[in-house]
Amino acid sequence: MAELTERDRAVLALEARQWRTAGAKERAVREELNLSATRYYQLLNGLLDRQEALAHAPVLINRLRRLREGNRLRR
Repeated sequence: MAELTERDRAVLALEARQWRTAGAKERAVREELNLSATRYYQLLNGLLDRQEALAHAPVLINRLRRLREGNRLRR
């Protein structure tokens, strides 16, 4: 099992935070991770399928997997 990179852990940490205002998360993605919102969500979606991410943040990953599956079912 490969380990998560520092960027992977930073993406998960940012996703776990609570956001009070609209746009604050996207601003943090640009400023803290130097990523576009699109690239951030691509990386995050890839992390949802990795066992390493599940081991690192099981509650977050399981919650996001449920949300993703719900979105798929609605389409």
